Amino acid sequence: MRLPLVSRRESQNTELAGVREKLRTGFWFVPSVFVAGAVVLSLLTVRVDRADGILGWLAFTGGPTSAQQLLTTIATSMMTFTGLVFTITIVALQLASSQFSPRVLRTFLRDRGSQVALGVFTATFVYSLMVLVQVRTIATGTVFVPGISITVAFVLLMASLGTFVFYVNHIAQSIRVVNIIESVAAETRASLDEIFPAGTGSFPPTADPPALGAPTQVICWPRFGGVVAGLDVAGLVRLAHDHDCLIELLPHVGDFVAGGATLFAVHGGGGQVSEAQVLRQIAIAKERSMRQDPGYGFRQLVDIAEKALSPALNDPTTAVQAIDRLHDLLRRVACCPQPSGVYCDDAGTVRVIRPVMTWPGLVTLAFEEIREYGGTSVQVHRRLHACLEDLLEIVPPDRQEPLQRQLRLQHRSTARYFRDPEERALAQERDDSGLGNEEPD
Repeated sequence: MRLPLVSRRESQNTELAGVREKLRTGFWFVPSVFVAGAVVLSLLTVRVDRADGILGWLAFTGGPTSAQQLLTTIATSMMTFTGLVFTITIVALQLASSQFSPRVLRTFLRDRGSQVALGVFTATFVYSLMVLVQVRTIATGTVFVPGISITVAFVLLMASLGTFVFYVNHIAQSIRVVNIIESVAAETRASLDEIFPAGTGSFPPTADPPALGAPTQVICWPRFGGVVAGLDVAGLVRLAHDHDCLIELLPHVGDFVAGGATLFAVHGGGGQVSEAQVLRQIAIAKERSMRQDPGYGFRQLVDIAEKALSPALNDPTTAVQAIDRLHDLLRRVACCPQPSGVYCDDAGTVRVIRPVMTWPGLVTLAFEEIREYGGTSVQVHRRLHACLEDLLEIVPPDRQEPLQRQLRLQHRSTARYFRDPEERALAQERDDSGLGNEEPD
């Protein structure tokens, strides 16, 4: 059977995708790979040292005492570096959580630069210890000093110094708000490009939701509650095709599902679909991810803007930077076809239905809360006006109503918070910078 027309992310195996996500956000995997590589490298270099005459010109020429001192110094310094990396990383996480949003911590945990830096330091430490235990007196009475291995340890030390300089610069750049916002926006763009493809893209243009009666079978989530993190649509279509039925996912991807709540409704079919087979096609996690949930990226950007507009921070410029990215994301999907959430098999029979994020939902998510939190900020009002008016100029007529509604609410909010006519007129000006690019009279 030919696979249904679904996007790459929607056809991913949920179990494998979940494992990849855990490895990507885990701070242990990359350092563990580096440590394993260090162990293998130490075994190889020591073996080379035992072969007389091979690469002897590269070998360390000191005695056993100096070799032990050098390796001990390298191992000690690497342990200090590793502790410092942990300390700086924890401070960065605390800063990001308190100043921006707890939801952006995932961006820091996924950061490859920090993971690689930690991996280089731990690998150098382990390599030095592995070589250190090889410096000993052999049964014949001769002293074995693995010169080439010690030279490699010194090279790793130099690499660690360069990595430390890189790490300090990298972490200083990564905690800048513009880089945090852009990291979230970049991941959201990738998710939007899969869910809202340009043109007809991955979605069958003629697939409309059929009229559904009472389900013949309901499937509940049997374990503790969690968030719907992903769905293998291709796997569900195959399963529905094999049982000649239609499988309907009830919650949105990103919704919380309580233990025992209904996940799927099965319509039609000659017999009962295996609950275990259906549940293998869905991923329930502790938190949302942007793999199939671009709305989570919008949520993070809105949270950053709200945090910046709180009385504790009072930073409307950061809020405007978040609105800039929301504007860009909405523009990206403004004219894309609305995903139907309806998937057919190769014969054109509807097999899977799932709720999807709609254009009105994205518009409401992007503007509703920021408008309320930024009620007293001239910058926020002007930037929101500019964003809404720009989107109204490019969207087709059938998508204008959500934007017009937000613009009406924005005008009312401006009138409510700015009683003085001149201040109100200033706040209602269209300004892509928030404040400073006022149109001349």
